[in-house]
Amino acid sequence: MSSGVREIVLLTLGWEDLPKSVSVHGASPEQRLREPVPGVLLHCDGGWLLLDTGFNTALINDPALRRRFHGRPDFRAILPGPGEPLEEALARAGIGIDEIHAVGLSHLHYDHAGGLKHFAGRVPVHVQRRELDYGLSGSPAPEQHAIYRVDFDDPSIDWRTADGDAEIAPGVTAVLTAGHTPGHQSFVVDLDASVGGGGFVFAFDAADLTENIEQELPVGGTVDVDPEATVEPIRRLKRIAAERGYRLVPGHDPVVWPTLTSELAAYFAGVRRR
Repeated sequence: MSSGVREIVLLTLGWEDLPKSVSVHGASPEQRLREPVPGVLLHCDGGWLLLDTGFNTALINDPALRRRFHGRPDFRAILPGPGEPLEEALARAGIGIDEIHAVGLSHLHYDHAGGLKHFAGRVPVHVQRRELDYGLSGSPAPEQHAIYRVDFDDPSIDWRTADGDAEIAPGVTAVLTAGHTPGHQSFVVDLDASVGGGGFVFAFDAADLTENIEQELPVGGTVDVDPEATVEPIRRLKRIAAERGYRLVPGHDPVVWPTLTSELAAYFAGVRRR
């Protein structure tokens, strides 16, 4: 019997041109980065599990919606092609959207939850209860923090909520890392022995960049907490990774993400050839 994930495919669902201070608290506002928008496909028992869904393209392509939701002068969302980023990325990976049997959301920010429209009424969506409660609270605060209700307020979404750490699939554990948002979660991925064992810890926005991890620097974007409160979740992820001997992967690092994307593609291609 399989007890872990049998393949990992990393997706780049777009980019964001933004101040580095969004990712590292206290960074100079003049420093800018072009950060990838991440998605992670995990081949588990029953099919593929997708972690995060990228942008809602309607909020970028429609001029009126773009003014409302993407009107910050210091920020620019960049789509990778003319169509739906998730559909295009899946096509490049040779995976059909109907092969995805569940979705896990790190949090409800527009660059992570915007593609939920593809899965409403189709598959379970795993999220922390406190994150969903905040997003659906009816307060104007979530939108002020780039959590857009239009992305996820759909009665046909099959929410599966957790209160803290929870296994969401064989070999995939959601770990509560609140701070960046009220119910942010990261993911521990255990690889099956048939593909060599080991695993990864995907921080997502608990740690955007390598320096957040190595230097334990707080992230710049938070909801109702001091940025320093984001350091303990980083330390927790570092402890989990160290105890298991897993690699801790930052969520938006413009060097790490494309490099690891290529490394994993080559590794699992080699596994399939054996």
